[in-house]
Amino acid sequence: MKTQEQSSTSNQKIITPNKELIGVKKSEKAKLPKPTGWRMLVLPFRMSEKSKGGVLFANETVDRQQVASQCGNVLAMGPDCYNDKNRFKDGPWCKVGDWVIFARYAGSRIEIEGGEVRLLNDDEVLATVQDPTDILHKF
Repeated sequence: MKTQEQSSTSNQKIITPNKELIGVKKSEKAKLPKPTGWRMLVLPFRMSEKSKGGVLFANETVDRQQVASQCGNVLAMGPDCYNDKNRFKDGPWCKVGDWVIFARYAGSRIEIEGGEVRLLNDDEVLATVQDPTDILHKF
């Protein structure tokens, strides 16, 4: 089962199974910071605001869900990500396009129109997942 799809154009889009399109608008792509050194740019996952049955969730529920999951998609990586052979003997933990789990307060939060992105250090990635909806907490 395909869990995500990325276009090769400059308008990167993330599609999750049975979910609406999630991503960064084309006009905002140029505004995003370019990670330097060992940092990576991650777009946090945001759950759908509507249930499968069509019920709209309150903003508080959506926000609590986002805090609980702490999952995001790697948009870009700095040139030195995972280059330290002493610390990363088995190679990189993730790559651009992977869904990763990170700590609640990890990284620097950068507000963009419609949400936020995070700049994480390469060692702040806790795990990778195939589908971010697999780890969502139910409220």
